[in-house]
Amino acid sequence: MSNALQFLQSTRQQLRDWSWFKRSLLGFTILTFMVSSFMFLTPVGTEMRIWMANTVIITQHRDWAWIFVGTEQRDSMLQKMRQFIEENAEEKQQFNMVTVQSTSAITRKNRTIDELIKVEDVSGTFWKGKRMYVYDPKSIRLMTPAKPGEGEKISSMVKRTGAVAGVNAGGFDDPEGLGNGFAAIGAVISGGEVIYTDQDSSVAQHIVGFTKEGTLVVGKYNMFELQEMGISEAASFYPRVIANGKPLPINDISRAPRTGVGQKADGTVIFIVADGRSTQSVGATLKEIQELFLADDVVNAGFLDGGASSELVVNGELVTKPSSRYGERRLPSAFLVYDHPEDAVANRVWDGLSSINAGGAFDHPDFLREQAELKAKAKNNPAPVTTPTPAKTTDTEQTKTPAANTGTNKPSGTNESTKPNTQSDATKPPQGTDNSKTTPPATNHGTKDTGKDTTTHPNTQQGGNGNPVTTDPVKPGETTPAGAGASGGTTNPTTNNPSSTTGGSNQQGQGTGSTSVPNTPPPAGSDAYKNAPAANDASKNTPASSSDASTKNTPATGDATTKPNTPVTTPPASPTAPSGGSTTGASTETTTVPVK
Repeated sequence: MSNALQFLQSTRQQLRDWSWFKRSLLGFTILTFMVSSFMFLTPVGTEMRIWMANTVIITQHRDWAWIFVGTEQRDSMLQKMRQFIEENAEEKQQFNMVTVQSTSAITRKNRTIDELIKVEDVSGTFWKGKRMYVYDPKSIRLMTPAKPGEGEKISSMVKRTGAVAGVNAGGFDDPEGLGNGFAAIGAVISGGEVIYTDQDSSVAQHIVGFTKEGTLVVGKYNMFELQEMGISEAASFYPRVIANGKPLPINDISRAPRTGVGQKADGTVIFIVADGRSTQSVGATLKEIQELFLADDVVNAGFLDGGASSELVVNGELVTKPSSRYGERRLPSAFLVYDHPEDAVANRVWDGLSSINAGGAFDHPDFLREQAELKAKAKNNPAPVTTPTPAKTTDTEQTKTPAANTGTNKPSGTNESTKPNTQSDATKPPQGTDNSKTTPPATNHGTKDTGKDTTTHPNTQQGGNGNPVTTDPVKPGETTPAGAGASGGTTNPTTNNPSSTTGGSNQQGQGTGSTSVPNTPPPAGSDAYKNAPAANDASKNTPASSSDASTKNTPATGDATTKPNTPVTTPPASPTAPSGGSTTGASTETTTVPVK
């Protein structure tokens, strides 16, 4: 006992160590083994397999029944089904068993719908449906489609021809369950005329129809025999389940949508339509419909086309639930009930046709519309495109300030006049300084632009790296060498960036040797102050930009090379440096700079 317990515990632990896939595969294998053992080794399972095989055999996919019973047993079941259908059709019908009533209530015209038919609900163990009583069998007429090339829905036939009610009749070729309902199988007879037949007149066919006197005919007859009977309305289908008041053997236990027709001894015709292939109604067996007919004292009965074609229309409305996902189907024939049947004439839609197209998915309107809707839905709702998730920005990155200027020279052609008037930390005045008392730099508008190079050279300039750079004062009669200064340019005191130069060492091409520096204000009391604009408000701590002065008073490069060598005298620099400026110890000496 302890060994068995240890074995179970070790097995349980081993299963826990298995992956999810291995455990699922083991469970599926065990379930398959148990179901297979039940289906193939028990009597109940065997009956279930045979029932499922029979259900598949009565459809157009009967070849797939081998999945449940194997190929050999499937073929045997098919042979037995054909045999019972043929045997049930052999017995000749006794017409003297039915006497059609000819009372005034039945034969008079302009009858109400209640005088012609009665429709009621009917159901079985696994199905629901409708039962319709037709009191005058002579009011039944077989109707055909309105135009060649396709079948017609029963509701359309009823409305088009003024019928009271209608039920599906003969079978037809139905490729993939999507046929157009036009390729009828067997015979189609209406008004005593053969509208269509796919067999020679001497070949017997399964027939369900009515004579001119209103007697139901069910069995296998050729066209000559039918003419002798006085057949008026007929279509082809099977099997026959009641003959001359006796029930016939049935070798079919499958459930499906069914349409059956029977007749009582007084001539009353009964149609039973059973819904199927749904959760509300699985379908009826042939035996269940046969028992309902026997309960109503039916003397002859047979079946019409079933499956998705089983339909009943009353007063233009579909009262049953067809198993087709598209609802009501197009059909080649239907039995309709009329108050004036003599006025209803079937169309000869098959005359003159050398071939008949059964249709299919390629021309089924409902199927094509469904596919178009699916394509449109896929086009309007494309598959979502996965976009990369952007990297999250940390708080440190969000609070970073732009890097300070390292003094790198700007490329040639940079427009300094478009730079915002900003002030760096290096140019801010120390705390405690009263900026309102500091004289702001004035723009040198008093000096007339003569196209000559007028430049004031301070003794000390700020280099590109922000450190003071000492330069030799320019002696009289000398020119400023090209690229003078630590970085070939002077620093703009308002932006702490190197000013653009025309002769800097980083520029391409030959420069003029002149350097742009901030203009110094003219001496106090001179006329230049009269024309100068108002000084900036120093209380805003924003020093004036010198870019305008350097732009206005600096001649173009071409002009400097073509002007005569004329000395220019510049006014002495103001003893007070601009607030926040980078020039210290400005020279008051007037320097004459000849321009080459």
